[in-house]
Amino acid sequence: MNSLSIIAGTGMKKLFANPSIEGSSYIVQSSLEEVVDTPNGPVPIHSLILDGKDGSEHRLRFIHRHHGVGTTPPHSINFRANAQAATLLDEDVVLTIHSIGSMAPNFPPGSLGMASDMIDFSGVVSTFHDDDAVHADISRHFSHPAGDIVRTILQQAQPGVDVDQIVAQMTGPQFETRAEIDALYRLGATTVGMTLSPEAKLLAELQIQQIALLASSNWASGKDPAGPDTQIAHHQVEGEAERAHELIWNCIFALLDS
Repeated sequence: MNSLSIIAGTGMKKLFANPSIEGSSYIVQSSLEEVVDTPNGPVPIHSLILDGKDGSEHRLRFIHRHHGVGTTPPHSINFRANAQAATLLDEDVVLTIHSIGSMAPNFPPGSLGMASDMIDFSGVVSTFHDDDAVHADISRHFSHPAGDIVRTILQQAQPGVDVDQIVAQMTGPQFETRAEIDALYRLGATTVGMTLSPEAKLLAELQIQQIALLASSNWASGKDPAGPDTQIAHHQVEGEAERAHELIWNCIFALLDS
């Protein structure tokens, strides 16, 4: 791949500020901060130009999904503008990164996985088509061939971790109740988050497939092995998500090499 757009949020503010280049075949040529205008509003983008040791040039475009004044809460994110900005380079796949809560015993905090599917009963509509119905097929949205490359990287780096996860969409900004998590788990969800579904639905309408990396940043409510009453602290969520940076970069470099 010559270019890749990345949308990320919690725990990922430092991802592009401190790229894990050491040991890779890439060198940072330059970086650029710009604001891209989309039909749904402006989006700030941090771009990195990388030189490969074979003389190739690659562009990475990073969008922090919570951009705005302060940290935009999940229910107020401009998902439409972010999706449009991420697809300006005419790629056929976008990489997104999500901080999630885990319900799966073999996907503890500090692990990095990927979405294989999602469950969304939130009732929140995510579409570019408010006046004329368009029914995008999202049944194989996460099945891009490049996902196999990422899956191999994750499995080799994390023996014993269940990499493929099903994400339940919740609106936030509050964390979920134990009863909600129990219900979602019975329905087949293995993780829970607040940002995957809107991006997936909008990218599907743009006919762009998605590789969605999942940074397990906390146990979902009631699922902590330390006890069901263990509380979730947001600063700990940020810290756990940041632990995944090096492995995320390994995935990014593998995609650029493909």
